[in-house]
Amino acid sequence: MKQALIKLHIAVFLAGFTGVLGALIKLNEGLLVWYRLILTVATLFVLLSWKRKITKISTASVLKLFGIGTLIALHWVCFYGSIKMSNVSIGLICFSSVGLFTAVLEPVFTNKKFSWAEVGLGLISLLGIYLIFHFDTRYRAGILVGIAAALLAALFSVLNKRHVYMAAPQTLMLYELSGGLLVITLLIPVYLHYIPTNYVLPTLSDWAWLLVLSWLCTVLGMNLMLQSLQKVSAFTQNLTLNLEPVYGILLAFIIFKENEQLDSSFYFGFALIAFSVVLQMLRVMRRKRV
Repeated sequence: MKQALIKLHIAVFLAGFTGVLGALIKLNEGLLVWYRLILTVATLFVLLSWKRKITKISTASVLKLFGIGTLIALHWVCFYGSIKMSNVSIGLICFSSVGLFTAVLEPVFTNKKFSWAEVGLGLISLLGIYLIFHFDTRYRAGILVGIAAALLAALFSVLNKRHVYMAAPQTLMLYELSGGLLVITLLIPVYLHYIPTNYVLPTLSDWAWLLVLSWLCTVLGMNLMLQSLQKVSAFTQNLTLNLEPVYGILLAFIIFKENEQLDSSFYFGFALIAFSVVLQMLRVMRRKRV
């Protein structure tokens, strides 16, 4: 369990950079995710083919993994859409509602018992988001899209938990993200029709940030996340992911000076979310002692 928690926290640390990278990359959210998936899937395929570690699984299993990968791809589109509609800090803070969604969804899709304590902790995070939503009307559209991103992330983690033992983590990633790439590729023409942009090809700096996003934050980060999920519950994973805003927001403050754009309601909301994370970690530690 200790190693799983260490891997989980390293993955969360890497995830903290994704919001900042989303703001640095000038592509819109749909194209950003599409290029990210192309680079990630190509990298995984080359690495696993070279090491001869691609595990063959049944067609039915592949289709299930494709569906799960579609959820994470759509989550990324909503996540980066939230950032581009508001800012990095708001997009990251909305992700904290994933704990509440997981607490409700996990008992539905797995054998895990319903926990009022977990729902209560998730509600504390949601209250923190509500404080920002209610008192700072500038970011409401970004907050709503951010909450949709959290719902998709929770569904992804819960369903992924059911299939995490199907193959090695990197093989799971390859199948899942290939499914996400296929669906996003099919949707891109429709997406660009309704949300047109003149900025379709990445610049040199965009390519550099996309490589960081693909290789470090996606390939390495998701591999560590999948390994940790073999030992910890989806709820513990997702609530720990609430630490992601800590790293991302600090970077956004330093790089983009976002602390000058946010009012006191943001800090009150952030404090509540941090409090819920601390309480969950104390619950996990106490349970292990018992």
